[in-house]
Amino acid sequence: MSTDEESGTRSRTRRAVLAAAAQTLSRDRSATLADIAYAADVSRSTLHRYFSDRDELVAAVVEDSLRVLEESVAAAAIHEGPAIEALRRLVTALVDVGDRLMFLFGDPRVLDGGGGAVDPQESVVDLVRRGRAEGVFDPELSPRWIEQVLHALVYTGVTEAAEGALPRHGVAALVTRTLEHGIGGVRS
Repeated sequence: MSTDEESGTRSRTRRAVLAAAAQTLSRDRSATLADIAYAADVSRSTLHRYFSDRDELVAAVVEDSLRVLEESVAAAAIHEGPAIEALRRLVTALVDVGDRLMFLFGDPRVLDGGGGAVDPQESVVDLVRRGRAEGVFDPELSPRWIEQVLHALVYTGVTEAAEGALPRHGVAALVTRTLEHGIGGVRS
């Protein structure tokens, strides 16, 4: 096996472990390394080749989840087109990385600022401001409020899907509908 193939395999395995850890820990904060290795379909010794202990793994999952979230929001191109269409793309992007959001929201180190903080995303606030200027979002609701409601709805939808209460494929539409009817500009 060439060095490139080996590093490609190593990179894929690392990404699989990080994704499995985010998913597993988002549902059970007390999951063991053995649980995570099982979810990643690797042996525990393989997991230890990548991460020496649980703290190192969790720190890597925080960093990786923030990166995945940032990339997902960037790919949604929320600065383009009408605000309502951008909001729909954003919701879909956030639902697609729902396990990462659930993990980040559930990690006290993230919320307490110990492992990096999830700062309010200015691009989302800018989108809301644009939507208010276009008259599609309620001008009486602050951009930060709408941003927090957006994240709470996505979190709730992803949680409901993970628990089997909603089909995963319907979460984005439900969140979007709730947002559009809940933050839509009031018209007489």
